[in-house]
Amino acid sequence: MMGNEQLEELRKQLDEVNDQLLELITKRAEIAQEVGRVKAAQGLNRFDPVRERTMLDKLTEKNAGPFETSTVQHIFKEIFKASLELQEDDHSKALLVSRKKKQEDTIVEVRGERIGDGQQRIIAGPCSVESQEQVDEVAAALKKQGIKLMRGGAFKPRTSPYDFQGLGMEGLEILKRAADKYDLAVISEIVTPHDVEKAVDYLDVIQIGARNMQNFELLKAAGKVNKPILLKRGLSATIKEFINAAEYIHSQGNGQVILCERGIRTYETATRNTLDISAVPILKQETHLPVLVDVTHSTGRRDLLLPTAKAAFAVGADGVMTEVHPDPAVALSDSAQQMDIPQFAEFLENLKQSGLYKQGEPVK
Repeated sequence: MMGNEQLEELRKQLDEVNDQLLELITKRAEIAQEVGRVKAAQGLNRFDPVRERTMLDKLTEKNAGPFETSTVQHIFKEIFKASLELQEDDHSKALLVSRKKKQEDTIVEVRGERIGDGQQRIIAGPCSVESQEQVDEVAAALKKQGIKLMRGGAFKPRTSPYDFQGLGMEGLEILKRAADKYDLAVISEIVTPHDVEKAVDYLDVIQIGARNMQNFELLKAAGKVNKPILLKRGLSATIKEFINAAEYIHSQGNGQVILCERGIRTYETATRNTLDISAVPILKQETHLPVLVDVTHSTGRRDLLLPTAKAAFAVGADGVMTEVHPDPAVALSDSAQQMDIPQFAEFLENLKQSGLYKQGEPVK
């Protein structure tokens, strides 16, 4: 009996110490959160390896056993790690684009189309604007299929300085005329901050491309206009970097941001890029913004457009971007990845038969 009573007494002491430890760990966490807020205000990195090493050394000096020094260091490193994660959690709560900041989905309205409202949409058009006739032919095909969102490149940042760079402002004028004629909304990329204000008069959505995802002056300029912004993920950008790029726009007052996964650069050469399909549900969970998938630039292959579009819709993308050209063989850019108009019609029909795409009906 004495043994049982002694055991119960020891267990009671352990429970009391556990309560004390929890109280102290909670107090430490609160202090760590405050440290994180001070560092954020000063623009300092949350993780300070020198400070962590100093704390571990002090604990080592004071360790009188029975735990080994390595055990004490391991326990406190886990506490330090958990405290750092709390600071990062505070940061994510502070982001305007974060789901923790705003629970309900953001819906971006574009000329009557409500992107992010739960319906799934197609955005299509030529890689590059080449002529009024070319754009009008694609616009007429989109109108016939019930597609209301047209893309087209007027400013084309290319890998080689000798490749076609686009028609610039003339291209925006061509897009605007086609949009007015066929009652479409147009999306096109702008590459410099001083062109953003000009683009507002021609475009319904301003696109910031993958190569400019971290062009912070461009992001800030886009955040100062009252116009939807389609932001593409950078070639090698992490999801965290992508979300922070969107925050640059939102922080300037423009919350009309649409995210677009367009594939990232990996070691794989079978496709132009590697489509990170898991980015879609992650972005939908982490942010309240609409998410699109560009199946053309992620694959660079016409034969993969349909299966990747199905995959995008299956994981919850709000829309799919793809490229259509009247005669891809003579296109001035990216001919191998663009569909012609009959192929685009077949692409849409196959999507509808899959049950994944239901928006828009062909004009009789």
